[in-house]
Amino acid sequence: MIDDLISRLDKVRKTGTGSGRWIACCPAHDDKSPSLSIRELEDGRVLLHCHCGCSPADVLAAVGLEFADLFPPDSRAIGHANPERRPFPAADVLRALNREALVVAAAAGFLLEGRALSDEDRERLALAFERIQEAIAFSGVNSHGR
Repeated sequence: MIDDLISRLDKVRKTGTGSGRWIACCPAHDDKSPSLSIRELEDGRVLLHCHCGCSPADVLAAVGLEFADLFPPDSRAIGHANPERRPFPAADVLRALNREALVVAAAAGFLLEGRALSDEDRERLALAFERIQEAIAFSGVNSHGR
């Protein structure tokens, strides 16, 4: 699973003192130096984070993979794992959304000042909105914050 992902990336190198951590060029944008962090957890799950703001969905699409490819085969079928209620801790979701919140805040500041948003700004705001909605859906939090 991790080997398939790593084989599709450029400038991959291991990082840190432990195993299961890499950095590579992000395939979802024109990356000249590695900005994509990859981490394989002990249970086989793979985490992706582009430090330039690309979503995991964008990264996966760029290399022809899907979210299912980041997770090991369902070991619950053979009784080895318990299902998780929420696959990502809320603090991790908030950290990942920091950039998107800054985009929304900047757009709100422009609008409050009476400045118009360019088409490019509107597109980026729409992307931030989409990423925030996806994160809410993946976090298991309902529309009432519970």
